Amino acid sequence: MNETLERTTDVDLLDAYSNAVIGVAEQVSPAVVNIEVNRGANGNGQSARRSRFPSERRGGTGSGFIFTPDGFILTNSHVVHGAASLDVTLSDGREFKAQPVGDDPATDLAVIRIDGGSLIAAALGDSSKVRVGQVAIAIGNPYGFQTTVTAGVVSALGRSLRTDSGRLVDNVIQTDAALNPGNSGGPLVNSRGEVIGVNTAVILPAQGICFALAINTAKFVASHLLKSGRVKRSYIGVGGQDAPILRRIARVHDLPAERGVLVVSIEPQSPAQRAGLIEGDVIIGFADQPIETVDALQRLLSDQQVGVRSPISIIRRNDKLTLHVTPQEAKP
Repeated sequence: MNETLERTTDVDLLDAYSNAVIGVAEQVSPAVVNIEVNRGANGNGQSARRSRFPSERRGGTGSGFIFTPDGFILTNSHVVHGAASLDVTLSDGREFKAQPVGDDPATDLAVIRIDGGSLIAAALGDSSKVRVGQVAIAIGNPYGFQTTVTAGVVSALGRSLRTDSGRLVDNVIQTDAALNPGNSGGPLVNSRGEVIGVNTAVILPAQGICFALAINTAKFVASHLLKSGRVKRSYIGVGGQDAPILRRIARVHDLPAERGVLVVSIEPQSPAQRAGLIEGDVIIGFADQPIETVDALQRLLSDQQVGVRSPISIIRRNDKLTLHVTPQEAKP
């Protein structure tokens, strides 16, 4: 009797899980689109932009999802960047020409639009409420197989992922829901059918290590892309690399860390040059925040720093100096 009861309970649990995945697939799949990309030839027929999925480099297909009923679609930058034309197919077979709205390679996100009305849109969730171990469902078009559903769990939170532009994106979701070429730009969804991430990358040849850009990041980026077609960021015009600082120098100046950013190049007429930085300086602070790595400096160079005169602390030879730099808007 007890064994029968235990088996019944197990079956009920599995049925509940299956029903949850089925419900999400039926709810969200109508909002998921297949994107056919024609990049045109650049001499060898190859895309000029690198993709984390090698077979996507030639154009081919990607995924996206409608997030407003009037046809705005969220996808990956590496799917649509540099496209000569975009063709979108809905899950019901309808086909549309798509127009680019905005593209942000720094976060690998893009918005495109189709001319359609009363479309089914996916509900956007809150990635700050995601927890490790919760069910994660990916929907996309791997290898052109439309509305393919895979399920797993959220494996980790707070990962960082370097995009093709070289910028580091924080708060990336790691999942073991299987992703393949063509899944890029599709939604990662929770058990309530809310989008919690935008699928973007896998680690090859590892198995079950896949990544999605957090939907809160995507909301922020999409709002800027809808407003102006781009995300404004600041820059100071230095080329740098992470570098150690001699321990005796760190002790003399009571530095919080023995690392900084070595300035290896400076753009002519840049904010850094006007501020008096020179090659060989080591940046240890910016805007009253300690700097240990290039990524830390990039994070601080937000749109809020454009035109704001800020202190920048450096080690020059053995001396600690404070200069002032006024970041300007980075070129798109």
